[in-house]
Amino acid sequence: MNTRIKKLRKELVLTQQAFAERIGLKQNSIALIESGKRNISTQAILSICREFNVNEKWLRTGAGEMFVNIPEEDMYSKAAASILKEKDALAMEALKLYFQMSPETKKAVSDYILQLGDMIRAHKQKEE
Repeated sequence: MNTRIKKLRKELVLTQQAFAERIGLKQNSIALIESGKRNISTQAILSICREFNVNEKWLRTGAGEMFVNIPEEDMYSKAAASILKEKDALAMEALKLYFQMSPETKKAVSDYILQLGDMIRAHKQKEE
């Protein structure tokens, strides 16, 4: 399982520190787990699956797909969260809150962000 955890972390483009923080562990615990020097707890497995939409069967055995099917909107948001720099704690916190929102609120937030992007592009075009 240690190699699958490392593969998952790399797929998410997360440092050991960032991965550990997202599941409530310390960086050195992830390092020991990935190296095979420490077993991972059931609670940590469940946290990984919940936090990153990982297929528990894949994580435990390697069978099946790495990720469970998630709505496209959530997939893009999770990808954005995974590439944020560790120092971007405020942005990370905003994304965590986003995942707790109702589907209707998520749509409203996404629509607003898209409108903001359109406004920025229009402004840039005027400057050119």
